Amino acid sequence: MEDRPFESLNMIPFIDIMLVLLTIVLTTSTFISSGKIPVHLPQASSSVPEKDNGRTIEIDAQGNVFLEGRPLVMDALRAGIAAFPRETPFLLRADKDVRLQRFVDVVDVLKQSGFSRVAVQTRGGGGS
Repeated sequence: MEDRPFESLNMIPFIDIMLVLLTIVLTTSTFISSGKIPVHLPQASSSVPEKDNGRTIEIDAQGNVFLEGRPLVMDALRAGIAAFPRETPFLLRADKDVRLQRFVDVVDVLKQSGFSRVAVQTRGGGGS
């Protein structure tokens, strides 16, 4: 058997692997930066960031309610927040296109349950 030096190296499998890894990284970074639930926040003229956000309640554009990323109906939301101490802060993230009544329903559940530390997240910058 005669030993021959390599004349060329096929790079196509290496490129395929790198493209797959790049796709995985880009997909993962998108979820990390934007969160799991797509919510387009409304704008406010002044927005002050909160340091201790506590628990998060999100309402998407279709009116679906999520507590810490878990989808819930209104009765389950009431039961889900009942286990938290009354001084627990809540961050309410509602899509700008959600119906106002759905937003009011969630705030009403928080108020009836005795929670008073509720913040509404908006985007800064103001405008239309």
